[in-house]
Amino acid sequence: MDLGKRGAIKKINKLLTDKEISCKELTNRYIEEIEKSDLNAYVIMCEDNALKSAEKVDKKISLGEKIGVLEGIPMTLKDNISTTGIETKCCSKILEGYKPIYNATAWELLQNKGAVLLGKTNMDEFAMGSACENSCMGRAKNPHDKSRVTGGSSGGGAAAVSGNLAAYALGSDTGGSIRQPASFCGIVGLKPTYGSVSRYGLIAYASSFDQIGPIAQTAEDAAIIFDAICGHDSKDSTSVKIEGGPSYNEINNSIKGLKIGIPKEYYDGVNEEVKSSIEKAMKVYESLGAKIEYFSLPEVKYSLPVYYILVCAEAASNLARFDGVRYGYRTENYKDINEMMCKTRSEGFGAEVKRRILLGNYVLSSGYYDAYYKKAQDLRKVIANAFNGAFEKFDVFLTPTSPFTAFEAGKEYGSPTEIYLADICTAPVNTVGIPGISVPCGFDSKNLPIGMQILGAKFSEAKLLNVAHQYEIATNYENNKCLETGVRL
Repeated sequence: MDLGKRGAIKKINKLLTDKEISCKELTNRYIEEIEKSDLNAYVIMCEDNALKSAEKVDKKISLGEKIGVLEGIPMTLKDNISTTGIETKCCSKILEGYKPIYNATAWELLQNKGAVLLGKTNMDEFAMGSACENSCMGRAKNPHDKSRVTGGSSGGGAAAVSGNLAAYALGSDTGGSIRQPASFCGIVGLKPTYGSVSRYGLIAYASSFDQIGPIAQTAEDAAIIFDAICGHDSKDSTSVKIEGGPSYNEINNSIKGLKIGIPKEYYDGVNEEVKSSIEKAMKVYESLGAKIEYFSLPEVKYSLPVYYILVCAEAASNLARFDGVRYGYRTENYKDINEMMCKTRSEGFGAEVKRRILLGNYVLSSGYYDAYYKKAQDLRKVIANAFNGAFEKFDVFLTPTSPFTAFEAGKEYGSPTEIYLADICTAPVNTVGIPGISVPCGFDSKNLPIGMQILGAKFSEAKLLNVAHQYEIATNYENNKCLETGVRL
């Protein structure tokens, strides 16, 4: 029996409750597969903790106690999500050896539900990148073609889920860092509404953009995970109280009469095979009774420059704390504290992180603050108003997740701007704080996965998950082909 198709969570839950396999045996099988894998998905393994958690679940089952749907499910966390006593270094040399003294709220919630943490997954350093190549631990590899990138920055988590090295993962999404790797690896990735999932314990890149969310094999799995981690947290000042019941209860609703908007600007410059797959998905939705309508959203063209100005400014501020004084890496040879800080940051940060810090300090400098930062903040409001206005007419938008499929690893680019364009379809979601989900919708001529993106108004996760789930059912999950390797029973 292959756990890598049509969702893993409820399948594993049934196997555990029916005593067809013990949680310890299942966990050991995942650990064995991870050890054999060459995907470089994991940067830290937590075998002892995982097996102890599994033993607790087995004891509970042996006593005839009922277990929760996520209890005993082996999973993983991105390396920027804090875990008590477990190294959390954002795949950066500057945080080597750092072990948090507290858990991130999202992980605390899953831990309290009996989740089994296999380890921490690879990522672009401090979540800055679109390929998972900017890691001090080396790049993660795409399970569909190891010569290709996984997408970033949550590339390790996407590789783990796609390669059946974890049932699901938690990642973070600042400008597409959950959805784009999910698209490249042929799985599902949900970026929740800003504030719906606590950011407490998430090591910040850009605080007004960052959001924790699930990477899973299906929309059903994503709904289960989202329901477990969402909710108000007093430790996060941006956390919001969400009204309504669990999203999972809404994923089997009819979408007849649903109004799906197709923003034309999202399709400019998109690969023809990507465009063709999404057009086929539109026909599937029409067959289910949804109404498709093209419209123009011209403000979206400003999203990418606004995004990069603001996230770099926030990164420059957030990363100022990493200076060698309190924790993490410190240079060995220095004359005074100024030289120590300068050399520590020069040696500890990678090239992409340095680039974004420099850009951030530039746009925040006295001579350019009004010309760049302030103008970008004003434009952010304009873009948000445009999206809000469009959602008064449409229930959801349907767009590409990425203009192209996974590209070759190590590819040389003319300038950093070219790789930044990979975020052109995903960055607007974070700029305006709405939810978005990437769902597999086909393969290109090289057999690489193609992802489509479903967007909705704030706090419409239940609707998005339902729209995604209905597509998966209608296509018999044919586009969600996790590899035949990995954990099998």
